[in-house]
This record gives sequence, structure tokens and C-alpha cells, in this order.
Amino acid sequence: MLDLYQYPLLSLGLGCLALVLAPIEIGWQLGTRAKSSGGSNVFALEQALLGLLALIIGFSFLMALTRFEARREAVVNEANAIGTTALRARLLAEPHRTESLKLLQEYAHIRVENVRRGVSLADLPDVIARSNEIQEALWLRAKASAASDAALIPAGLFIQSLNEMIDSQGKRLAHLRNRIPNVVFVMLVVMTVISIGIAGYAGGLDLQRTRAPIYLTGLMLCGVIYVVLDLDRPNAGFITVSQQPMFDVISSMAAFSD
Repeated sequence: MLDLYQYPLLSLGLGCLALVLAPIEIGWQLGTRAKSSGGSNVFALEQALLGLLALIIGFSFLMALTRFEARREAVVNEANAIGTTALRARLLAEPHRTESLKLLQEYAHIRVENVRRGVSLADLPDVIARSNEIQEALWLRAKASAASDAALIPAGLFIQSLNEMIDSQGKRLAHLRNRIPNVVFVMLVVMTVISIGIAGYAGGLDLQRTRAPIYLTGLMLCGVIYVVLDLDRPNAGFITVSQQPMFDVISSMAAFSD
């Protein structure tokens, strides 16, 4: 099936607008020419389809919003894990303390430096690869620190928080890759096109109705679909996952006095 995530959000929005508004005019023209006596059946079908469409839009919006909240929480959890690891790295003996803090600063920076490009972390394999390298380097320093620490208290605390930081990356990537299936979007657009086309046809059958309310309904449906698409793209569009927790961690590490 066609992968919608390969296309820009604006292009999808404009395409959806064309697909939704065109059937209104087509249905209206067909309705004005038909003038059949079966108008009551068409009106009942119109109401049933619009009700079903509202249900599908509600489920789609809930799916997108749930995933958006999970991604936002994942950013907070990862930022907290990095901050805790940095604080515990200050307990290590030199040179492990300085080296670990330097790696952690780089680790946090690479997570926010590509935010303005409108690309999520899961779509940047080079950044993920570098993150894994930093994790391995930090783990080696933790092992070296544990070998020279007889009590194992500072090194043990650092290892525990480092493990949580590594796990938080996996959870964050899983949430970023957990997108709404394309088939849901395709079904949503198809149902919208059919429903709005029937509404246009029913409007053409009724001489007392005008196009304006139907076009307004179509525009509102396009707006809702666009919001669903926007929510499902964490770093693109108008609705983005805030990276402020990560910026706060970077600022706090920069303010370390030792």
C-alpha cells in the first residue's frame, strides 16, 4: 500500500481538500439532473453515512491523540533519564567523570539538533547509530569505573541510571514508529469522499438547499483529517512534540560547576 509518510503534510492536505470538495459538485450536478422520486431514501442514506463518518473520525482522532501523548511522555522520560545519569556521573572519579559528562552532553544535543528539520528521531538512522556508539562508550566507562571502585556505590548508581537511559531510547523510538496505519487514513478519506458526494447529491435533489452548507461541511472534514495527520507526525506541521525537557537538561548540564 502507498506509504503516506513519504509525502509532505501540506501536499496531503491539499490532495485531501481536492478529493473532498470535488465530489460535492459532482454529486450536486447529478442530483439536480436526477430529480427522482426516491429523495427520501437518499436523505436517509446521507444521514447514515455522515453518522458513520463521524464515528470513524472520532476513532482516528483518538488513535492519533493517544500516540501523540505517548511520544510527549517519552521525551520527558528520556530527558529525566539523561539528567539523572549526568548527575550520577558527577560522582565518578576522574577521568571517568569528565569523559562521561562530555558524552552525555553530546547525547542530549544530537536529540534536539534535528528538530527544526521536521524529521523525527526514528527517521534519522545516522543519529540513532551515533547514540548507540555513545551508549557503548558510556557503558565501557561505567565498567572501568566499577573496576576501580571498591565500594561500587557511585559506579552502581551510574550503571543503574545509564541502563534506564538506554531503555528510554528504545521506548521513545517505539512510540515514534507506532504510527496510525495507512489503511486507516485511506479508509477515512474514502468514507469522507463517499459521504460528502452523497450529501452533494441529496442537496441537488432538494431545491430549497444550497451548496454553501455542504461545502462548509467538506472544509471542516478536511480540517479534522489534516489535524489527525498532523498529530501523527511529531516533528512536522503545526502540532509538534515539545523538546523543552531536553533543552532543560542540556542547560542544566552546561551549568554544572564541577
